[in-house]
Amino acid sequence: MAVDKDMPILIVDDYKTMLRIIRNLLKQLGFNNVDEASDGEAALRKIQEKKFGLVISDWNMEPMTGLQLLKKVRSDPKTAKMPFIMVTAESKTENVVAAKKAGVNNYIVKPFNAATLKGKMTAVIGDF
Repeated sequence: MAVDKDMPILIVDDYKTMLRIIRNLLKQLGFNNVDEASDGEAALRKIQEKKFGLVISDWNMEPMTGLQLLKKVRSDPKTAKMPFIMVTAESKTENVVAAKKAGVNNYIVKPFNAATLKGKMTAVIGDF
């Protein structure tokens, strides 16, 4: 089954530049229905209001980290199956393990390009 390129995607990052970069990469890949949040708490509110086909979240944010956001998403039966990709500047093994334990679908280390994002997204949501 082909991925619906109109599906809503939520990107979460506390750096406006990173939000813009990810939005542009998604646009290059043909996804234009992109919503954004600048922290985990704002993202959680949006996730509770709207069904997203994918969440792409930064790890390192205040006051709620990407890992805390992921745990909250996974603990709610309504959002537990929502595809979730974590973005981080650090590829520390313990971070990858913690994210996997919390139920992350995939992991991207910054910096990355459209090809890397497409590969990670394909692994999570299928071919597009």
